[in-house]
Amino acid sequence: MMDLLVLAYPYVKAFHVMAVIAWMAALFYLPRLFVYHSERNAGQTEPVASFVIMEDKLMRLIMRPAMIATWLSGLTLVAVPGIVGWDFAWPWVKAAGVLGMTTFHVWCVRETRRLTTGEPRKGRHYRIMNEVPTLLMVAIVSAVIIKF
Repeated sequence: MMDLLVLAYPYVKAFHVMAVIAWMAALFYLPRLFVYHSERNAGQTEPVASFVIMEDKLMRLIMRPAMIATWLSGLTLVAVPGIVGWDFAWPWVKAAGVLGMTTFHVWCVRETRRLTTGEPRKGRHYRIMNEVPTLLMVAIVSAVIIKF
């Protein structure tokens, strides 16, 4: 079984990177949609209805499957012996960052529900929250590339 994991490692790693890119793209874009959605005039139902559809499809069809694929391929990579040195800080920083991304993902799901029910926050709130995945990405990529 381990030999199979070692042989599959480059393919799983490539799939992992693609899944991460898709997940990150959705995490960057969805809060931006929240900004536009929350700043629409309450009397304009058509633009708001379009935002609800876009947010839902982005979340269901791209963001959720990409997160699941990221987690599954990432855990598969961790299972390959000798790849991750847990005595270094970098895998712990990456793990904390991925947990942070997952928490942000859950926040996005909740905000989608909040916006659908017509209870948006201020656009400024979503603009600030839009920076969270960027900060987490910087930590994760730095940890993985520099391996401190």
